[in-house]
Amino acid sequence: MTYYPEPVARLIEALQRLPGIGPKTAQRLTFFLLKRPADEVRELADSLVAVKERIVSCSTCFNVTDQDPCRICADPARDTALLCVVEEPNDLLAMERTGEYKGRYHVLLGALSPLEGIGPDDIKVRELLQRLDAGGPTEVILATNPNVEGEATALYLARLLRPLGVRITRIARGLPVGGDLEYADQVTLSKALEGRREIV
Repeated sequence: MTYYPEPVARLIEALQRLPGIGPKTAQRLTFFLLKRPADEVRELADSLVAVKERIVSCSTCFNVTDQDPCRICADPARDTALLCVVEEPNDLLAMERTGEYKGRYHVLLGALSPLEGIGPDDIKVRELLQRLDAGGPTEVILATNPNVEGEATALYLARLLRPLGVRITRIARGLPVGGDLEYADQVTLSKALEGRREIV
């Protein structure tokens, strides 16, 4: 067995805690960093510390931010009648990249997953209801992921929100642009048919 100096072994062990990083990748990354200039590695280390020290959750939408409320919640130009519910901050970023959506957001910080012991109290459902009770949004767009957990979360939220009198919509699902019908799975094709629109 190969024994590394203590700082190298500690870094390999620390990198292995990251998602998708196994022992071999952790070793590769460690030795890559050893070859880089000290100022470059210091910049990486400083960035990691800054993320933990300066980034918080927005008290309104629960997006990651360095100011509270976040820039989106503080922007008076955003449409307060629209509220898009997403699972994670990465999903919010994906929606923003489209440049199409101009409303506000609510980040659940997860999805319902009974198998993993994640219930409604473990995600930001109560906070969503409080936001809607306070008034403002007239439409809630459920933009959870199109997987089992995301679908279960969307159905649960729709049932919960229906009595509040807001319009509840779900993002469309179907074929990706540039995809071929012959390679699409049965569920994707079914959802594409369900979500068909009239050509005008």
